[in-house]
Order: sequence, then structure tokens, then C-alpha cells
Amino acid sequence: MAQRQGPLSGVKVVELAGIGPGPLAAMMLADLGATVIRVDRKQPSGLGAPRPLRFDIGLRNRESIRIDLKDPHAVELVLELVASADALIEGFRPGVMERLGLGPDACLARNPKLVYGRVTGWGQDGPLAHTAGHDINYIALSGLLNAIGRQGQPPTVPLNVVGDYAAGSMYLAFGLLAGVLNARASGQGQVVDAAMVDGVATLLAPLLGLRAAGMFNAPRGGNLLDSGAPFYDVYECADGAFISVGAIENKFFLDLLDRLGIAREDFPRQMDRACWGHLREVFAARFKTRPRHEWVALLQDSDVCFAPVLDFDEAKDHPHLSARGTLIEVDGVVQPAPGPRFSRTPADRPKPPSPPDVANVQAALSGWLDVPVIQAHLERGTFA
Repeated sequence: MAQRQGPLSGVKVVELAGIGPGPLAAMMLADLGATVIRVDRKQPSGLGAPRPLRFDIGLRNRESIRIDLKDPHAVELVLELVASADALIEGFRPGVMERLGLGPDACLARNPKLVYGRVTGWGQDGPLAHTAGHDINYIALSGLLNAIGRQGQPPTVPLNVVGDYAAGSMYLAFGLLAGVLNARASGQGQVVDAAMVDGVATLLAPLLGLRAAGMFNAPRGGNLLDSGAPFYDVYECADGAFISVGAIENKFFLDLLDRLGIAREDFPRQMDRACWGHLREVFAARFKTRPRHEWVALLQDSDVCFAPVLDFDEAKDHPHLSARGTLIEVDGVVQPAPGPRFSRTPADRPKPPSPPDVANVQAALSGWLDVPVIQAHLERGTFA
């Protein structure tokens, strides 16, 4: 097992295959140099949207094996991997890992320094802990979904980025790294209960503070940051494309008025909600007079806080993202570069996902188990 670059080089993680936040958290750790081995199920059907492996970007940068966790030899194999791991990731419903013989007690008995990461929607306890759910349900219960949408319209269903990935993957990765730091200092591991419903609540901290201060109490779509303010919204251009503006600060707002050719004296009180409706009409009419590329040319190199609303293909080719290499191509698939970026310990270029074939077992387990142990499992037929 070759030593990988990145700030997490030397950190070892066992990932029990799942869908949603677990794999992306594992990808993020692997991107930054952690050695992650993915333990796949014998029958992987139902693990997300089926697609050719190279398009399953969240599985990049790690080796994988396939076993039947109902086989005692397979359970022993996982415990052997756990013995030298810093962390474990699992996303099953509460109690499943315990029934398999791979719960926290069994794993921490094998490795007292292990950080045992559990990511679920509802958490390990509480009335909903054993109930199925998806991103939309977790952001709904947290209050977030009710706040997203236009005034007078039902809540708008966002992509599953907030619940699954911000409140799930990143919450879990943050918890795992905090646990690993503590384990290295104390010599003791622990369980990390990363519930997406908790993660959403954490992300809402600034907004809940505004609400408590009486600064975010209008109905949905009527507040400063939810499309209620005309200077924090999107507008259609003459060609049907859109521009986003976020000129909250007064100096930026005044610059936006100047560049749109709107007299400052017509709107002297930016935060006066009584004039927001008229200002929105003026903005909407003005942006409809030119195609998007002309507005980009007019507004660029300014502090009006704007950006064109791009689709995924346009984003890939935008000069700023291109200059930073934010999106790269690996095995013919456009995907995000590893991040964040580190000056002294930069991450390796991502490797495409590898299949959990029996033929790859030796390479996958190199650096985890001794060759005789691997050979014994091969002879037992542990690998599916």
C-alpha cells in the first residue's frame, strides 16, 4: 500500500458500504490522503442509483472488497481491519451493526483507540431513530424546509445537498477527525453519533440567532436572505438566462443601482420593506432589457455581489473555476477536485473507483493485513 499525499496521510478508515452521506464522507477523507478501504455488501443492489462504476464519483480514491457480513469469517475480517484502523464509518439503522457482531462494543474491544462513526438521519436514539427517512424529511423536521421558497408558494424542495451532504457527510467527517485527534491525545476511542437532523440544526445556528433577534420573522420568502429582499435574488435576462445579485451592504447596493442606471434618490432607504415591491419590479424590468452575457460584462470587476446563474456544463467552463481547477476530469468524468487546499501537504489527483473484485483483494488489503491472513480468507471463500 503506497503512502498517499495529503494532510490525512497515515490515517486509516474502514468504510462499511452504504449510500448518501457515508460514502461522500469517506471520499472527502480519502481525497485528503487517508487510506480508506470500503467493505461492500455481497449483494450491492439497492445502494443508490445504479450506474457504471466510473460515474459513482463518491467511491473514488479507495480500494474495496466484497463480503457477506452474515458470514462469521467476514465479520472476523472486518474486526481484523478495525484492529489497525483509526476510524470506522457505518450508516445502517440503529442496532443493525450490533446484530452483525460489529457494533461499537465489539470493535472498541478489538481496538480501544477506534473512532466509530455512525451517520443516520434521525440519530441513534429518540422516537424516530428506527424510522426510514431521506434528506427532505430531515430538513423538514428541522424547520429549514419551511423557510425555503417564494412568498405565497409552498416550500421549495432543494437538492439533497444540505441534509445528506452538508449536515451528513461533512458533519460526520468533522466528528471523525475531532475523535481521531482526541484518541491520539488520550489513547481512547469513542462513538460519533452524526445525525443529519442534528447537522441541519447546527447549520441553522446563525439563522436561529437572527430569528431570536426579530430579524428573520417574516413569512417564507419575505426576509432578507430568502428572496424577500429584491437586492438578494435572481432575475431573468432578455435571453431567458438568470443573474444572481446579493448587494446587501449599502455601498454595494448603491453601486448596483448605478450600474443598472437607476437613480439613487429613487430608493434612498434600502432596508425599507415598504419599497421592496416597487424596487423588485424595477430590477426585473431592467434585467429583462439585456441578455445575460451583456450584464456579466457590465457588472464584472465590481463589488455589486453578482454572478451569472450557470448550469453544470457552464460552470465547468467558467474562467474562475477553470483557473482554480475546481472541476477536473478523471477517467472522462467531470468531478470536483479534492478540497480544501493545503499549501504544504497537497492532495493527490483522484483515482477513479475500483471494483471490489476478488482478483483485487491482495492489493486492497495490502498494508492492512499480513499476506498469510489474506491468503487464509481467500481459501475460506470469505470474499464474494
